[in-house]
Amino acid sequence: MDFEYSDKVKGLMERVSAFMDEHIFPNEARFEEEVAEGDRWQPTKVVEELKRKAKAAGLWNLFLPESERGAGLTNLEYAPLCELMGRVAWAPEVFNCSAPDTGNMEVLERYGSEEMKKQWLEPLLNGEIRSCFAMTEPEVASSDATNIQSSIMREGDNYVINGRKWWSSGANDPRCKVFIFMGKTDPANPNRHLQQSMIVVPRDTPGITVLRALPVFGYDDAPHGHGEVLFENVRVPAGNILLGEGRGFEIAQGRLGPGRIHHCMRLIGLAERALEKMCKRVKSRVAFGKTVAEQTVTLERIAEARIMIDQCRFLTLNAADKMDRYGNKVAAKEIAMIKVAAPNMACKVIDWAIQAHGGGGVSNDFGLAYAYAGARTLRLADGPDEVHRNQIGKLELRRVQ
Repeated sequence: MDFEYSDKVKGLMERVSAFMDEHIFPNEARFEEEVAEGDRWQPTKVVEELKRKAKAAGLWNLFLPESERGAGLTNLEYAPLCELMGRVAWAPEVFNCSAPDTGNMEVLERYGSEEMKKQWLEPLLNGEIRSCFAMTEPEVASSDATNIQSSIMREGDNYVINGRKWWSSGANDPRCKVFIFMGKTDPANPNRHLQQSMIVVPRDTPGITVLRALPVFGYDDAPHGHGEVLFENVRVPAGNILLGEGRGFEIAQGRLGPGRIHHCMRLIGLAERALEKMCKRVKSRVAFGKTVAEQTVTLERIAEARIMIDQCRFLTLNAADKMDRYGNKVAAKEIAMIKVAAPNMACKVIDWAIQAHGGGGVSNDFGLAYAYAGARTLRLADGPDEVHRNQIGKLELRRVQ
């Protein structure tokens, strides 16, 4: 395995890094100020301005592999770029590389009709609209997606959708114009994995109600956030079904593999930023006659953080390489491994950075509390640790005869 970055990727890394230094880091305070002004759920001016700059700089849609519509990068090539973006929570949107839009764009690119691509994919790729993925439900343990109870029932030339979803990322965003919705078209099918389907639902369809925004440890993630959404007799054309009835799990595997690895890439960047903040802090503070950096426990934590971050980076690059070479299905174990390792690593590194900052670490002054909230959430999002560990264990047992 050779994970040496090509000259093309090194060039892109330099350009993304320079953009982050010139435009993203200096505007972190401005972003927070704009979100706090007036209606928190309106798009910020700074992000919209920077999106135009990123597009003009050719740093746009870098995530989309195997497509002429994106930058043509493989998962392995995209990994270090995604990591750089992940150092600031809102930065990926500036490059049109943020969840859930990246996953939804991949779904539309892989499984959507030409009409869907024209109506929804093109404006998403242009950054003109945003989207939402509606899968998780409050009434069932959605870690087992076969539990999903929402219905997608055929009536003539239409499907009628009913259900309640939550943690629907982007549902609160006024720029959200389309949902990708998962529910049951065939609840009586003896094969539980063929009961589910996915369907494209325009946001302005009658019967859709966003009930509330869902905060994470008190953070609402405005202006995008996560919502609880009620679908009551929502009627859409039959042509909006993706691939056909009963293929929801097939689509989910195609969507969630890249989504999971993107989360891990961004978490590595987040952990790198936390470690950087930790090192700066401990070098500047004195306790018991010497800098905190000179305390043995601090040196040990810095060393362990570096080891853990690099371990996760290599695991993630390995998973990306296997996805590129053999496909997401063959790389299932590697994807599951990083989905467990990266959030746990980030939580630990950020926790040590919080400890090094003392009382300031749990405030909003250094961004670490918010970073921890995001990292901790990703031990649940796209499948909890327990589900991925079970999958890894089963695959290992199969390997040994």
